Amino acid sequence: MVGIASFGGYLPRLRLSRKAASDVNGWFNAGLRAYARGERSICNWDEDTLTMAVEAARDCLGSGTHEPMVALHLATTTAPFQDRQNAAILAQALRLGDRLHTMDITASQRAATTGLVSAFDTVSARGRPLLFIASEKRRAPAGSPQELLFGDGAAALLLDRGDGAARFLGSRSANVDFVDHYRGQNREFDYQWEERWIRDEGYLKIVPPVIKELLAETGIGPGDIAHFCLPVTLPKVAQQIAAMVGIAESAVRPNLDGLAGDTGAAHALVMLVHALEAAKPGERILVASFGNGCDALLFEATGALPKAVASVRGIGGSLKARKEETNYARYLAFNDLVKLERGLRAETDKQTPLTTLYRKRNMLTSLIGGRCERCGTLQFPKSKICVNPNCGARHSQVDQPFSEFQGRIMSWSADHLTYSPDPPAHYGMVTFPEGGRMMIDFTDVDIGKVEVGMKMRLVFRIKEVDPQRGFTKYFWKAAPDAAAREA
Repeated sequence: MVGIASFGGYLPRLRLSRKAASDVNGWFNAGLRAYARGERSICNWDEDTLTMAVEAARDCLGSGTHEPMVALHLATTTAPFQDRQNAAILAQALRLGDRLHTMDITASQRAATTGLVSAFDTVSARGRPLLFIASEKRRAPAGSPQELLFGDGAAALLLDRGDGAARFLGSRSANVDFVDHYRGQNREFDYQWEERWIRDEGYLKIVPPVIKELLAETGIGPGDIAHFCLPVTLPKVAQQIAAMVGIAESAVRPNLDGLAGDTGAAHALVMLVHALEAAKPGERILVASFGNGCDALLFEATGALPKAVASVRGIGGSLKARKEETNYARYLAFNDLVKLERGLRAETDKQTPLTTLYRKRNMLTSLIGGRCERCGTLQFPKSKICVNPNCGARHSQVDQPFSEFQGRIMSWSADHLTYSPDPPAHYGMVTFPEGGRMMIDFTDVDIGKVEVGMKMRLVFRIKEVDPQRGFTKYFWKAAPDAAAREA
């Protein structure tokens, strides 16, 4: 028996007002007014598929200790690199070591559920935990319905032997080359087909038989399903499918449409995590996904679920930690949907020396500093000589991870001269109660609301992008502690 030991989720803090976007583009496409209600999650300029995946995984893993993992799998159709393993970057950022199997799963909106089925098989065969992450940041043409319907987000599941918080009961799949949309090689955006065709010939004909086969195979009646998760933005389709297979309409989970949008390949797991946060022990959760076929997976919540829910921020916490964004032009700039004059200071060569990136990967990607074995002083970066003036020991430092530390602002600046995609550039000195301090960039801060003593946590973000070579450089930044901000 295998199950979900723990889980986590992440939605970016920013929420684009759909009305703000439809007001700008409604003159051209009056149909956009039909989508003008609610909001969708959008990444900050320094967030992408990998940074969201790191946050979801950190939420899932918490601060506890775990048995060494057998693998880390990442499901996405929007990976930053086409020929560099993105899952390996996550393993480095999460300090999971280099002796685990890493894999990217892509090319379908079913990537997460298809990969999850295989991941359960791996755990059953290998007998060790596996971290499975789904993350998505899809771009859409300005003025399109997809621009309003899409959302950015990620979910993570730690799979292990035993029942966990939710035991895995079984799955069924069907592969069907039904093309509702596609994104060709070197194309920026998806090409969408007609909605009625997708609904009538796609969802309503492909999904129900797979669900019926799964229920028959597991011996679970449709009336026993308490939570039905089916990512679909077409109105009432999830309710129609539920009725076709005998699932109560009350079991259909909200698809988060007006709160976050459709997070693509990640959305089935985003909805699963959201359902787990609300489920009670003994309840059955059915997750289905559609894309070149259908996957259906069945879970049963266990008595360990309440404890697991209490330890995560999850999708519910992310939904609460929101900031409305009504500046549509900022959204366009963050997603390179408009040509913007960024000034002379943005014209520097941003090439990343790959030799330095490799040699300093523990410092840059894992944020590992040093701790002096003689006096206990912590410092970042690690060096050959202890910075304690009363110690000065040489070659005495061992690795000290800093990424899970929470600190406070000692000093700060809001710089309008340094180039930033979202000026002004905020940065400052952050000190940690465990010891050590570092000068670091800030992110997710509001102008005029930064102050000395503010609680900060460290987050994995984009440092800068090299547009000439298509390389994204990552590092860690300080962000206001969400719990402190909500309080």
